[in-house]
Amino acid sequence: MGFQPITYIGEVYELDIVPGKDREEESGRYTTTYTDSEFIEAIQQLEGMAGTSEIAEEIGCTQRTAYTRLKSLEDQTKIESRKVGSSLLWSLSE
Repeated sequence: MGFQPITYIGEVYELDIVPGKDREEESGRYTTTYTDSEFIEAIQQLEGMAGTSEIAEEIGCTQRTAYTRLKSLEDQTKIESRKVGSSLLWSLSE
């Protein structure tokens, strides 16, 4: 998603509806507002192990954003995941 035009009394306004992203004025590019440390801290706050949706709720981002960022942290070996049923549980790497 990006900008979604809305017509109001003959004028067009832009509605920014990308959660967790800020738009740079000069470049128009989106920047992430969630830091790696927020995801790591969320796991710690959730007793060291949590599912994607719990982490997303703790941070205030979408589940998709959380999964993407958690997967990136796993690729960096900062956290690890374990499949339990149809869910992934995330924990800090040892």
